[in-house]
Amino acid sequence: MKTILKPAIALGLALAALSAPSAMAQTRPAAPAAPTGTMVPGVGIANVDAIVANSNAYRTAATQRQTSYKPVYDQAQARAAAIDAEVKPLIDRFNADRAAKKPEPQLQTQYAAIQQRQQAAQEEIQRMLMPVSLSEAYVVEQIEDKLNQAIRNAMTKGKITLLLSPQAVVATENAYNLTPSILNELNTLIPAAQLVPPQGWEPRQVREARAAQAGGAAPAAAGAAPAAVTPAVVPPRPVAGPQPEGR
Repeated sequence: MKTILKPAIALGLALAALSAPSAMAQTRPAAPAAPTGTMVPGVGIANVDAIVANSNAYRTAATQRQTSYKPVYDQAQARAAAIDAEVKPLIDRFNADRAAKKPEPQLQTQYAAIQQRQQAAQEEIQRMLMPVSLSEAYVVEQIEDKLNQAIRNAMTKGKITLLLSPQAVVATENAYNLTPSILNELNTLIPAAQLVPPQGWEPRQVREARAAQAGGAAPAAAGAAPAAVTPAVVPPRPVAGPQPEGR
C-alpha cells in the first residue's frame, strides 16, 4: 500500500469552507466590456452565469455574508479542529504501521476506517454550514426572479430577437455580447437582495420537488392516508479540501 495519509484533513475542509460564499463568483467568468463593432441585427450572446455573479446584489450579499455568518464559520472551524485532533492519532498509527510493513489486510482496514471518519467529518461540517448555503441560494433566487425581465428589457432596447449562450457559439466578435446590457438592467431591477432567508424557507427546486411529490399522491384512493412528504434540504456546495493521496 503506497498511500500516506495526511493530518489536518477536517481543518482543511473548514478553512476551504470559509471562502465558500465567494466560490460562485470565483468560478463564474467576469462580465466583459461593452460591445463594440458591427453586428448582424437581431442576434446577441449573453453569459447568464456571469450576469448573476457580477450583479450588485450578488456581490454585496457575498461580502455581507462573511460578517453576518461569521459565528457559523467560526463554529465550523472549531469543530473541524476538534475532529483533526481526533483523527490525527489514527493517521499517525496508519503511517507508522505502513512504514513497519504491517500486513496488507490490517492496513486496508485502518485506511478504510480513516476514510470513513473523514467523510463523516466533511458531511458534519457541511451541515453546520447549511445556513450559509441557504443564504446564497436565497440571494440567487431573488436575482433569478428578476433575470428574465432584465433579459427582455435589454433585448428590447438592443432590438435583439435571438439570444444565444456562449456555449452555443464557436466564435464571435464582442459586438454580439449583450451581457453588459443585461447586467445593467438587472442591477436596476434588483440593486440589493435580502441576505437571510425567512424561517423555514426552502430553495425553489426543493419546493417544486415537494409540490410534485404531493401532486403524485393526489390520485390516491379515497380514504387512504396521504403519503408522507420527506423533508428535503439543498446540499451545500461541495467543500474542497486536502484529501489522502491516491493509493
